[in-house]
Amino acid sequence: MKTVTLHRYHPEVKGLELGYGIIGRPLMTVHCYLVGDTLIDCGQSRVAAEMRRFVRANPVKRLLLTHHHEDHSGNAAMIAQTCGAVVLGHRITAQKMQNIRPIMPYQHLVWGQSRTVDVSPLPPSLEFNGHRFLAIDTPGHSKDHTVYLETRHGWLFSGDLYLGERIKFFRSDEKIDLQIRSLKTVLRHDFEILFCGHNPVLKDGKEKIRRKLAYLEEIAGNVRQLLSMGLPEKEIVRRMDPKKDRFIKYFTMGNACFANMVRSAIRAA
Repeated sequence: MKTVTLHRYHPEVKGLELGYGIIGRPLMTVHCYLVGDTLIDCGQSRVAAEMRRFVRANPVKRLLLTHHHEDHSGNAAMIAQTCGAVVLGHRITAQKMQNIRPIMPYQHLVWGQSRTVDVSPLPPSLEFNGHRFLAIDTPGHSKDHTVYLETRHGWLFSGDLYLGERIKFFRSDEKIDLQIRSLKTVLRHDFEILFCGHNPVLKDGKEKIRRKLAYLEEIAGNVRQLLSMGLPEKEIVRRMDPKKDRFIKYFTMGNACFANMVRSAIRAA
């Protein structure tokens, strides 16, 4: 089942919420944002036909990618071909999008595979149609993760930096220490609205980021305390795991689970 919902968050910001469910409603939807003729992220290739209709009705001149993951970059090649849009992103995003690696079965089922596309390097800031965007490196969720701050309105297009205050799982390659550092980085800037890739926050966005930071710091602190007691990794995971991620853990074959967050904190410590 596919779901496509158009949101008007602001007179100058359209949001397109895209979902694909194998059976029934989607497990998770993806949000893409259009500001003038600039699109931030482009959703999963499972809904390529719906995205194609959207960009034909709303011509896109440039596409900003927050990172290379297939739910954010899945339609980049199609949009470049359909609209002639220039695709911009982090230098690592450019490398990843030139060398598409195999993804796991659950990722194929839920998102679909991205296709190779040329990604141009990001300047430190971009100005167009009366908007000024600051590109900010925010690694942790991925090495290439980048957020875009619209400085005149206080909009943070945050990709997967936020997701929620108390997230239930990490991917196996996420790094908690880098995420903590990235959250602190964005808190040095002024913003109110979080245009998140999966969970938009239209009020008190900066406070939401503070709460997520506090949660990750709590996880890291608890891990350090248990390590100081001489406990092995397996026992630390057992003690901390609330077991609220079981469906996701088994569905993703362990690629996304709470234990990954604990293991990342152990490595960081």
